[in-house]
Amino acid sequence: MLALIAGTGNLPPALLARLPQRPLVCALAGFTPQITPDVTFRIEHLGSFLADLRARGVTRICMAGAVKRPAIDPAQIDALTAPLVADLQAAMGKGDDGTLRGVIALLEKAGFEITAAHDLAPDLLPDAGVLAGALSPQIRRDAVLGEQTIAAMGRSDTGQACLVRQSRVIAREDAQGTDAMIARFARDDDPLWGAVDAVGELLGSAAEWLSGADGAPVDARGAILFKAPKPDQDRRADLPVIGPDTARGAVAAGLAGIVVEAGGVIVLDQPQVIATLSRAGACLWVRPKGGA
Repeated sequence: MLALIAGTGNLPPALLARLPQRPLVCALAGFTPQITPDVTFRIEHLGSFLADLRARGVTRICMAGAVKRPAIDPAQIDALTAPLVADLQAAMGKGDDGTLRGVIALLEKAGFEITAAHDLAPDLLPDAGVLAGALSPQIRRDAVLGEQTIAAMGRSDTGQACLVRQSRVIAREDAQGTDAMIARFARDDDPLWGAVDAVGELLGSAAEWLSGADGAPVDARGAILFKAPKPDQDRRADLPVIGPDTARGAVAAGLAGIVVEAGGVIVLDQPQVIATLSRAGACLWVRPKGGA
């Protein structure tokens, strides 16, 4: 029997819709998924939760969706969770990837098989190739820098996405996520855009590099979003995801396209993502690692 530990975001409902039989849907308290959970548990009751899963006949666990590291209330820890606290605290004291590795190890130690979302629904991973728009030499060059940047970010366990424009990294994903990173550059939402466009008509492309108060460029037109897993991350959980909201944000920011690592990034509602980017003349490149 399969248990789906569902976090927030669009991945859990997309996965659930693809499964021939409904799994036991579970949710961590404080992180309500878009699907109705059968079981909600506190992190301080993890041991009891795992015992309950075994009693229900669960042998496999899939983790899908976003979950932040919760605070642990020592007063709430129950008897079955107490033996797990040392391992749990050690895991949660690391970065995101380290935390996931620690949690996966703890679940495996408890006797459960961890199954990736894309193993349950392989169509969530698109085939390699250019699925929308067309590539340019600049997009290819920026993709190389994007891959290098994600590798460096992965070594410090800090994110899975960046924006690259004209061989320059202009933004890196933080805890707010990919869509929030792109939204900073949405032209319709930025009061500076009227001034940027007006000055741009007089000064040309130099005006595109006007900077905000923090020194970051306010113009992402022509940039690419590059998204890929962290190097050597355990791909059974926290695989990067993009979807229609990401595509709409990319168009609003004037991006030249989205580049994702083949086999490493889930694309939700692929037809809608492709249509949105195609209408804007932007590309979607599912790029093999190392380029092709």
